Amino acid sequence: MSLPSHVRLVEVGPRDGLQNEAQPISVADKVKLVDALTAAGLGYIEVGSFVSPKWVPQMAGSADVFAQIQRKAGVKYGALTPNLRGFEDAMTAGVKEIAVFAAASEAFSQRNINCSIGESLERFAPIMAAAKQHGVTVRGYVSCVLGCPYEGAVAPEQVAAVARELYAMGCYEVSLGDTIGTGTAGATRRLFEVVGKDVPRDKLAGHFHDTYGQAIANIYASLLEGIQVFDSSIAGLGGCPYAKGASGNVATEDVLYLLNGLGIETGVELERLILAGQQISAVLGRPTGSRVAKARNAERVTPV
Repeated sequence: MSLPSHVRLVEVGPRDGLQNEAQPISVADKVKLVDALTAAGLGYIEVGSFVSPKWVPQMAGSADVFAQIQRKAGVKYGALTPNLRGFEDAMTAGVKEIAVFAAASEAFSQRNINCSIGESLERFAPIMAAAKQHGVTVRGYVSCVLGCPYEGAVAPEQVAAVARELYAMGCYEVSLGDTIGTGTAGATRRLFEVVGKDVPRDKLAGHFHDTYGQAIANIYASLLEGIQVFDSSIAGLGGCPYAKGASGNVATEDVLYLLNGLGIETGVELERLILAGQQISAVLGRPTGSRVAKARNAERVTPV
C-alpha cells in the first residue's frame, strides 16, 4: 500500500502528557502551551480532562484553561470525559469535542476503572446520547492494544471487538493505543489488518508509546496500512506508569520529522513545535524528551 499524502496529528501533550506530572503546573503555563501548539499549526489539541481532581489532580484546572486559550478557527480543542458529570462540566466550559476510553484488556479495565470492558462501554451510552443532543463530536480510545501490563499479549480480535463497539456507538474515530509501548512493527500491521475489517481504516488512528523505542517504527508500519491519524505528545511528555523510568508518548517533534522526511503534509511547523516543547520542558525543569529537538539544540551550540 502506498503512503498517504496527508496525515493529521492529534496533540495529546496538554492532557495525556501532563496528567501524570507530580509537580503542580499553573493554568497560565498550560494556556501558554496550548497557544504555542495552536501557533505551530496543529489542527487538534487535547486540552484537558474533566475528571475528579481526587483521581487526576493535574487536570483540576481544565475549565480555566479552556476559558483562557486563544482558539483558532478550524482547530479542534478536545477533552476527555470519562462520565456524564465530566461531560456536563465540559459543556459548561464550551468544549465542542470530547473523548471516551475503553481497554482491550479485561484485567487493565478492572485495575484502571474498576469495571469490565462491557460495563465501561455501557457507561458511555448516556454520554453518547448527550453528545448527540448537544451536537458534540466524540472520539474513542482503546488502550492496551499491543500488550497489557497484567495480561501480557492482547489478541487483535479483542481489540477489534472493542473498537467496533465504540464506532457503532457513534465515535467518529477510534484511536488504538499501545499503552505500555511494547508493540513492534509486525504486530502493528497485523493489528490494523484485523481491526480494519470491522472499522474503516480512515476511521482509525494510532497512539504509540515509546517505552521500548519502537513508536516511530510502529507509526511507519501504520502508514503502510493506510492509517492517516496519529496521536503524539509535545516534547514526549507523559511517562509510562507501568515501566518505571521509561518514556511514554512518542514526541510530536519526532513524528513530524518522520513525516516531513516522507514528504507527507501535516500543516505543522517543526521549528515552532520545537520551541513549544522547549518552553514546557523549561517549566518542568528537565530536558525535552524529543530526540529531534535535542539534536537541533546540539547543532545550534557553537564548538569552542
